[in-house]
Amino acid sequence: MADPKGFLTHGREVARTRPVDERVKDWKEVYVPGSLLPIISKQAGRCMDCGIPFCHNGCPLGNLIPEWNDYAYREDWSEASERLHATNNFPEFTGRLCPAPCEAACVLGINQPAVTIKNVEVTIIDKAWETGDVTPQPPERLSGKTVAVIGSGPAGLAAAQQLTRAGHTVAVYERDDRIGGLLRYGIPEFKMEKRHINRRIEQMRAEGTKFRTGMEIGRDLDAAKLRKRYDAVVIAAGSTTARDLPVPGRELTGIHQAMEYLPLANKVQEGDFVAPPISAEGKHVVVIGGGDTGADCVGTAHRQGAASVTQLEIMPRPSEERPGHQPWPTFPMTYKVTSAHEEGGDRVYAVSTTHFEGDEDGNVQFLHLVEVEFKDGTFEQKPGTERKIPAQLVTLAMGFTGIDRENGLVEQFGLELDARGNVARDAEFQTNVPGVFVAGDAGRGQSLIVWAIAEGRSAARGVDRHLTGASSLPAPIGPTDRALTV
Repeated sequence: MADPKGFLTHGREVARTRPVDERVKDWKEVYVPGSLLPIISKQAGRCMDCGIPFCHNGCPLGNLIPEWNDYAYREDWSEASERLHATNNFPEFTGRLCPAPCEAACVLGINQPAVTIKNVEVTIIDKAWETGDVTPQPPERLSGKTVAVIGSGPAGLAAAQQLTRAGHTVAVYERDDRIGGLLRYGIPEFKMEKRHINRRIEQMRAEGTKFRTGMEIGRDLDAAKLRKRYDAVVIAAGSTTARDLPVPGRELTGIHQAMEYLPLANKVQEGDFVAPPISAEGKHVVVIGGGDTGADCVGTAHRQGAASVTQLEIMPRPSEERPGHQPWPTFPMTYKVTSAHEEGGDRVYAVSTTHFEGDEDGNVQFLHLVEVEFKDGTFEQKPGTERKIPAQLVTLAMGFTGIDRENGLVEQFGLELDARGNVARDAEFQTNVPGVFVAGDAGRGQSLIVWAIAEGRSAARGVDRHLTGASSLPAPIGPTDRALTV
């Protein structure tokens, strides 16, 4: 283990963020560069050697957390990186973006603040890149089999890297102009700078993975024709059908889905635009949806110079402490203050939008809302609580309902869907079409990045077994596994 008394002698310390008035003026990551390294050894030393590491159960990847905590405590960064990569293809992504269900399951968290697992993880991988411990791992020999991966988000990239290293010839098809999926255009630069994606892509290219951008399967290339070109196909196209808000005034100009708004801000950082076609500058912004995507819209609006930012959530405000009905080691629904919320704006809970109001030119100007109460599985409006707030830009961040059904991919493959609109699959992640597999949100539904990588790794094993009859690739989860809940 690490320090036997670490959890008794050291409190929890997390990464320091840059001052708000400084960071809202740029798009760099919000954390102070290098602030973790001086404290991370002691933080890793808080790991308890608890006998049964429940953090393994909290993490769908089965990350070997106590092992790399021990190496980080001893500042053996090379061995820590090896243990980290044993279960996770992209720890620099999860170390920045994952909400850390492993920390919610940490045994120390029963009566103390949990180990800063996420901070230890990102320190290890950043150090590994700095010291050259992350290198391409091309296969020793090729299998002669070919695989197409549709989608280049975390699930698609994980599947592609695993299959390439297993010796198969893999091509990743991405409908956007750059590789990365939601990592590229859904995650703002201030949460993860895109240089982290770029260097992983270069590693994968050196290993032999091929990338095809600007190619949407179903529209630009018939899915049935793609199936004939390759020995196997992995669908990792995500759950991209956004939930809409069918209320009067929805058609007004200035109301956009979050994934119409966020990518444009990222494209400015890529150099595609001088200014985003949809901007919050000088506007009263309302974000509908209280999750991570909503917070991303809040932080983006701050950096674009919004006059005000208000985030609406239909559910009541969560408690700041773990609720009694969500005991350890489950992932609790608690009040979370992200870096975007630290930067300002209002958060309004237990309200529902009734309609939008526009000006004579058809531009949205106000949002009308009402307070609601959740009773017997439905939301009841509270009479006399109606009011309106200024809204010149509205973003809808209310989640996603399933795979894209409009581009022809589902019909051209002849895929069966489950009751929730996701692509159905068997125990090997194979769809009803032989040789066609599905991984990530396309099969699971909207989920976390750590589940997406686990899905990609598990689907890769199914593909490898399909192509060769056996596989030594790991499969951390099954297609029906779910997060630990009550």
